[in-house]
Amino acid sequence: MDCSQAVHQLWDYLDGELTDEKMAEVRAHLKACKGCFPHFDFEEAFLEAVRKSRAETACPDALRRKVMAKVQRAMEEQQA
Repeated sequence: MDCSQAVHQLWDYLDGELTDEKMAEVRAHLKACKGCFPHFDFEEAFLEAVRKSRAETACPDALRRKVMAKVQRAMEEQQA
C-alpha cells in the first residue's frame, strides 16, 4: 500500500469500515510511514473533537422531531 492509498482510506479506517485485510494494511502502513502518521493523527483528533462536541451539544427533542418529520416527508415525496 502506498501513501496515497493509505491517506485515501483513513476515514474508513478510523470508522472501522474497511475489511479486516484492509484495516491491517492501513495499520501496517501507518506504523511504518512517518509521512502518513501525521494525517492519521490529525484525522483521529478531528473525529474525537466532533464526537465530544456532539455529545455536549445535543439538540432539543422538539427540534429533532421537527427535522425528522421533514426528512420523512421529503423521502415520501421522492417515492411518490
